[in-house]
Amino acid sequence: MKKIPQRKCLGCMESKPKNKLYRVVKTRMDEIIIDTTGKIEGRGAYICSEECLEKAIKAKRFEKEFDMKIEKEVYDNLRRVIKGE
Repeated sequence: MKKIPQRKCLGCMESKPKNKLYRVVKTRMDEIIIDTTGKIEGRGAYICSEECLEKAIKAKRFEKEFDMKIEKEVYDNLRRVIKGE
């Protein structure tokens, strides 16, 4: 049986299967993008739901994780991806 990688959600701080989470990546060029493939090179952070996204934004966990200011548009895009828009 193949082992499923676990990653920690920045909102609820629970470890969950990687394939059930949304990945946000900070690239070498300091761009913050939503990685729908799970294969973009860079520092990754994970979120499991819209509720956890709001918790992570309020606690500035993405900014701490990536050590940079995150623009509002990035959060808006992430909300749309999670909602399936």
